[in-house]
Amino acid sequence: MTKFLAVSLSLVLSPLLAAQTPNALPLPTPAQTSNAPVPPPPELTASNYVLMDYLTGRVLAEKKGDEQVVPASITKIMTSYVVAAEKKAGKIRPEDRVMISENAWSGGGAGTDGSTSFLPVNQTVALSDLELGMIVQSGNDASIALAEHVAGNEATFAALMNQYGQKIGLKNSHFTNATGLFDPNHYSTAHDIGLLSQALIRDFPDEYALYKTKNFSFNGITQGNRNLLLFRDPSVDGIKTGHLSQAGFCLAASAQRGDTRLISVVMNTASEKVRAAESQALLEYGFRFFETHKVYAASQLITETNLWRGEAPKAKLGLANDAMLTIPRGAYSRLEASMNIVQPLSAPLSKGQEVGKLNVKLDGALLLEQPLVALEDYPEGGFFKRLSDSVWLWFDDGQE
Repeated sequence: MTKFLAVSLSLVLSPLLAAQTPNALPLPTPAQTSNAPVPPPPELTASNYVLMDYLTGRVLAEKKGDEQVVPASITKIMTSYVVAAEKKAGKIRPEDRVMISENAWSGGGAGTDGSTSFLPVNQTVALSDLELGMIVQSGNDASIALAEHVAGNEATFAALMNQYGQKIGLKNSHFTNATGLFDPNHYSTAHDIGLLSQALIRDFPDEYALYKTKNFSFNGITQGNRNLLLFRDPSVDGIKTGHLSQAGFCLAASAQRGDTRLISVVMNTASEKVRAAESQALLEYGFRFFETHKVYAASQLITETNLWRGEAPKAKLGLANDAMLTIPRGAYSRLEASMNIVQPLSAPLSKGQEVGKLNVKLDGALLLEQPLVALEDYPEGGFFKRLSDSVWLWFDDGQE
């Protein structure tokens, strides 16, 4: 009788403690795959590089990817990210008229030896034009003007850059300006630049769409995008070049072919042609020797599991988003999938509520972890159903 009362009170006052138990999960047979061997990546002259899968952020090839380097104008990807985030938050608008200060003009205008958008000093320019000036023309004046408009001055904007960088997960980067002009305390890594590029594409696709613009005219002057791959490879749609004497010629690039999007970052090469050629070589290597698979589709039934205290005896589980992986060609048979499901799983559950994890590993290394969610609403059962299940769970717990 004492046990019965304890179970009844636990039903009313507190839920059962939940644990997770791993369960192996069979993988579906792929529509097609290849057994081609994967050779080592190409030999490049770049001092640092990374080839990254956009979907998962997995590094497919690298050389000194986490070594701190001078990012030069690739910095403007971070500037662009902050501007896009502040637009989304409603703090600035594309139609804003931005005053071109003496500081923006003198620090990044026509009188400097850096890239410029030739902005008119002490006049206003549409924010949307400044974004294109920064992205397409790599205008330092446009970058400084945007920073001042967002944060009042460039130093405060740099603090925002570092805050957003921490949220993105950049581990080895620090920004002191919006342009990428040399400062010993302004640095990043090829890997961090890849993660930043991934975040921009994922979080602000409309902003990223600007990066495929090949030419932009302002103040009667037309300038072409310095990313030569935009003119050579139709699958390339970004991202950003950089050059300083302390940094060499750098390029972050991204391309999509079918379901596969790759991001390449090459740092410190000898020329515009070399940075383009080595970026192209990395991308071609990735597309040739890696393949993307949709392992499970969003809302696909993956498993059914016992549901306690509910109207239904079982709950259907799946994923809120497609589970997609980019892996070496021929490696699909070496993938292993498993589920960790909350046990005991009790009603009520809402559609989309997380109840566990799907894990996919390749050769023991975790490649993908996504939430398992309820595919339907599962309300509580009646009083006696809940009471009965609580008794069974209590007895099961007592036997362990």
